[in-house]
Amino acid sequence: MTVEAFDSKKELLTAFKSSQFLIDEVVGGFHNLIAKHPNNESIPFPRIVYQEIRNDDDDFADNIPHSANVGFQVSVYCDALTVSKQTPIAKEVDKVMKSIGYSRYDSQDLYEEDTDIHHKPMRYSKKVF
Repeated sequence: MTVEAFDSKKELLTAFKSSQFLIDEVVGGFHNLIAKHPNNESIPFPRIVYQEIRNDDDDFADNIPHSANVGFQVSVYCDALTVSKQTPIAKEVDKVMKSIGYSRYDSQDLYEEDTDIHHKPMRYSKKVF
């Protein structure tokens, strides 16, 4: 696969959906950028929201890139009723991300007071050839 043909978002979503644990536990689903239901219905917790935060060319030869640096933030959102599931889900996300070649370089436990939501953002990167 060439760098130009690589679809990082598709690879990520496919990897998440290959984990039966994530399918069973993340009842709110997997969402790119924002968690929004098409009919404006409430999306249950826990849910995962991912976003590509880096995708730049690298390793140039004759002005042609031969690799890319790709980065994602993967966030696990839970409410008060599901916060006990946050750590097991985060561990499985980490396992899945590492299985497709990503390295984690940041992780935090956050609480959003304005919405009463527990938020665990994790950041990953990898080089694609």
